[in-house]
Amino acid sequence: MTVVVFGGSSQIGHYLLPQLATRDEPVVAVSRTIRVSHPSVTWLTGRLPDDVPALNDVSAIFNFGPLQPFADWLHRCDVPLAPRVIVTSSMSAQSKRASEVAWERELSQQLRDGEAAVIDACAKHGCAWTILRPTLIYGIGLDKSLTPIARRAMRMHVFPLPAGHGLRQPVHAQDLAHAALAALDNAASAEKILAIGGGERLPVREMFARVRRSLPVETLPLPLPAWLLRLARGSVGRLRGPLSRLETDLIADNTELTQLLGVQPRPFRPDPECWGLNAPALAEKEAR
Repeated sequence: MTVVVFGGSSQIGHYLLPQLATRDEPVVAVSRTIRVSHPSVTWLTGRLPDDVPALNDVSAIFNFGPLQPFADWLHRCDVPLAPRVIVTSSMSAQSKRASEVAWERELSQQLRDGEAAVIDACAKHGCAWTILRPTLIYGIGLDKSLTPIARRAMRMHVFPLPAGHGLRQPVHAQDLAHAALAALDNAASAEKILAIGGGERLPVREMFARVRRSLPVETLPLPLPAWLLRLARGSVGRLRGPLSRLETDLIADNTELTQLLGVQPRPFRPDPECWGLNAPALAEKEAR
């Protein structure tokens, strides 16, 4: 039997694949780019939903990429057995549902539609499914939220610290990998949509302050007062959504996740590796 992973090159896949490799089943990861296989993982080239190589004797499928293309492929593919299906969505399915920005409401709807499509495809094949809804993900510098901020601050040597009392709950990609693997082994998580956040809730300003302190070079803290953020919110369209949520809690209730899977996500203690940075090399570069 074979375990198949879509999104193996993602932050979550980075941590999950080594864990799967220690198990008895072969592991196949599907990527849009050519990657070198090794004894523990066979990489195949393919693209969801229409260009995926034939997969046989599949016992489990993980998907860490977009939901709708995965659901489309799963719905139309010929699955001889009923594999266990574990996918990641996002807490944005709920947190952006009532956003004042139209495209964010559309994104929230797309996530919920994608979840529903995965559930329908699993029902067709008789697959047990689990959907994980993470909060803001960080881990190895592949995220599109905190990492760009950290790297921009590294270049400019200035770190903006916005005012805001809304709570955040960043979750490490390795903890998500642990949760996904635990869901595979725990039948009680089947037919569940499980929220997962980090092990700590902290105000927006403190979250950014910890990112700043984790950088291997000095940056000048630049407080952004509430009046300036209100001005930017009204005049810079692309910032309207994020700035409108600075006073809103974007958190997850881990109670069900912990009860079912026994997963206890870590608190937010970032280091340079979280942003894909090599601390010694960067420090040496800055010294020259």
